[in-house]
Amino acid sequence: MSSARQPAVPWDQRIARRLVQPLVATAVTPNHLTALSLIVAVLGAGLFALGKPGFANWGAVLFVSGRFLDHFDGELARLSGRSSRFGYYFDYVAGALSYAALFVGIGVGIARAGGSVWPYGLAAVGTLAALSGMLLNLDVDRHSDGGEGDAVGYPAYAGFELEDGIYLIAPLTWLGLIKPFFVLAAVGSCLYVVWTLARLLRMRRAARA
Repeated sequence: MSSARQPAVPWDQRIARRLVQPLVATAVTPNHLTALSLIVAVLGAGLFALGKPGFANWGAVLFVSGRFLDHFDGELARLSGRSSRFGYYFDYVAGALSYAALFVGIGVGIARAGGSVWPYGLAAVGTLAALSGMLLNLDVDRHSDGGEGDAVGYPAYAGFELEDGIYLIAPLTWLGLIKPFFVLAAVGSCLYVVWTLARLLRMRRAARA
């Protein structure tokens, strides 16, 4: 038996694995769940764009729900043996579009509510970071031991991944702290792109060595 220590499975992924089990023997496919997660997240982002606190609160609920649902497709694919090349790319694109929509939605909402133009610029930065991160992660996958199709992981600790920080958007929105979250999320997304780029460059150097 191998003594290699396996990375801890994140808590939200463990929960998703249990909740998705009833769907294993149904006609529901992982791609259906990917599409659902994207639709729910984009609807949430759209509510942010209205610039009203009440709509923003519900937008946060929908967006968090959409990102949680994003774990269901992978778990269903593993449990049912229905992984696919298309599903692999679809999952990445759906995630990137979800985050891009969130940056646009929050940026438009803050601008409409306050009459400022700076949120548009920050929304553009966050959107570019979300799309760039997707492309970089795809390249990291291609250079990883598992090769293409082995999705990249995120920095994790005690069953929580860096990506899980997005769940904080719900309580922060309810507390009226969406502006600082928006700024920190844009900065954090840019830092993540830099971290991922550095990781990719190290992998490329190691492959040439």
